[in-house]
Amino acid sequence: MRPSELGRVDFVAAFGQVFEHSPWIAGRVWDSGLDRRHDSQQGLYQAFRDVILEASRDEQMSLLLAHPELAAAEAEAEDLTPHSRNEQRGAGLDRCRPDEFAEFQQLNEAYRMKFGFPFIVAVKGLDRRQILDRFRSRLQNTPATEFREALEQVIRIGYFRLEQILTGGAGRR
Repeated sequence: MRPSELGRVDFVAAFGQVFEHSPWIAGRVWDSGLDRRHDSQQGLYQAFRDVILEASRDEQMSLLLAHPELAAAEAEAEDLTPHSRNEQRGAGLDRCRPDEFAEFQQLNEAYRMKFGFPFIVAVKGLDRRQILDRFRSRLQNTPATEFREALEQVIRIGYFRLEQILTGGAGRR
């Protein structure tokens, strides 16, 4: 696939799901103009990164709010996008022990109360213990630091999702 050769509708159809419920990002990437540099994962990733970092604070916040909580309750888990479901399964979050599940729920609530958006981490290559460690640690951040970190994690997740789309990956860890 050569992203630079796609029309806007096809580009957004192919890449609109890279960022949770935020196809506007793919639309802006296409609108900014694509060329042969954007036919590589790195080139396309940089274009997506630029759009996110140049977005307004409100747009960035809406992007963060579009993300699901980790190890969500069953009713909330039904709302996960296929990407999120595969990523959380790959990290074993669907197999939490009762004590782990309870801690995730407690941390999710504390985090959202402190920062106003869900905890976001690129789970690829991490296990439940590592994710919980990062969760506890990042809960100590200031709101400004955590906002920047959450955006960086969203961008990192996008990098892995772009890789899956461009290589035809199965969406595994």
